Amino acid sequence: MEFKNVTVKTKANVYFDGKVISYTLTFEDGSTKTIGFMQEGEYTFNTGVAEVMEFLSGELSVELPNQKEPLIIHETARFEVPANSSFTLHVKTGASYCCSYAQ
Repeated sequence: MEFKNVTVKTKANVYFDGKVISYTLTFEDGSTKTIGFMQEGEYTFNTGVAEVMEFLSGELSVELPNQKEPLIIHETARFEVPANSSFTLHVKTGASYCCSYAQ
């Protein structure tokens, strides 16, 4: 994955005592994404707007709203999370990701 013509905020977004770190990218059209890394652990995130999560590496499972079974990820996967909801990640090995936000 490669992005062109973006501005990167150099101040990191740090969550869960530094176990999840991301950086915000802003594109020419004003849209944003975050790219980051998660260490092993369990993390619950809340959404304000709809999100698209793309995992680029790692092994984890994801508990998504309105899904009975967790999504199992081995390396790469993509899933959507509705606005105003939450999802829980169970990260087994360090995982890199890219998150896109609805406009």
